[in-house]
Amino acid sequence: MTLDREQTTASVVTEDDPRWLRIVARDRTADGLFWYSVATTGVYCRPSCASRAANPKNVGLHDTLEAAKATGFRACKRCKPDEEARDVANAALVAKACRSIERSEEPPPLIDLAEAAGLSAGYFHRLFKGVTGLTPRAYAAAYRAGHVRAELSRGQSVTEAIYDAGFNSSSRFYAASTEMLGMTPSRYRAGGANEDIRFAVGQSSLGAILVASSEKGVASILIGDDPEALVRDLQDRFPRAYLIGGDAAYEALVARVVGFVEAPGLGLDLPLDVRGTAFQQRVWQALRDIPSGATATYSDIARSIGAPKSMRAVAGACAANAIAVAIPCHRVVRNDGSLSGYRWGVERKRALIDREAVSVGD
Repeated sequence: MTLDREQTTASVVTEDDPRWLRIVARDRTADGLFWYSVATTGVYCRPSCASRAANPKNVGLHDTLEAAKATGFRACKRCKPDEEARDVANAALVAKACRSIERSEEPPPLIDLAEAAGLSAGYFHRLFKGVTGLTPRAYAAAYRAGHVRAELSRGQSVTEAIYDAGFNSSSRFYAASTEMLGMTPSRYRAGGANEDIRFAVGQSSLGAILVASSEKGVASILIGDDPEALVRDLQDRFPRAYLIGGDAAYEALVARVVGFVEAPGLGLDLPLDVRGTAFQQRVWQALRDIPSGATATYSDIARSIGAPKSMRAVAGACAANAIAVAIPCHRVVRNDGSLSGYRWGVERKRALIDREAVSVGD
């Protein structure tokens, strides 16, 4: 009789409880946050359970696994709520594979990684990419690239950095070095020494805008209140490059950027010198695919690059973006539509989104 009263109370809460929608959606991200029980079947489940949807009047919600067990019901044989969530177990397998990749002098063959995880090569490949956003080969390349950058930044010689990162052939490294570092290894080691960076500062209604370019394309678009602070930021990014004030032709480029900020309908198509990890570059390309006037969530971006569980990594890539508006990280919002942090200020983010929405509506 006590259980009946418990279920009746729970059913009233369930019909209006946002957790019920997560059960209907079989939301894996809710696993471990709460559990639910079904009076008519006498089982308790995790939110992502693939069983046939229950009538909400028969469902009880439980904040802990112990509370679900206290109903006296049995654990669902389909979703196995007493066991470790599959996503957690899969993440552990992938983390173990990542450590194996990082310890190896050469990227381990896919079949070896899969066998160590007890999975087929095809399934492991999909699982690894789903968790990290990268294939095992791309993860190995990105890890080694990060190691090279760290060694060069510490003053290691190029040769030492190459072999410390696991490249057994300098020719293989140099073939990928420009894409990996954004410049030659010797220039990267010297903080961009001998690299010419042209820049100029313009003014907009959102503050000062600094645009800087290498020979390859626009490498930075910075926004702020203090032009001098923006120049110092640029110097920190390219500590030993030659910073050259832009001429009239370059100032015309800055005017295009300012014009876009004021009137997004003008569009902005610039050659870019994008410098980042493989994952960051995938995120930044996805940002460029968001149409002006539209927004996307971090979850949307994660799904679009084939890494649905990597929302935090996506947010990190957005925060690392140093090419404002041309790589439109301002178009990314939280799942509820609210605005999250923005490198150049949330108010600027709101203004950019509002202006683009108006421009599309005109």
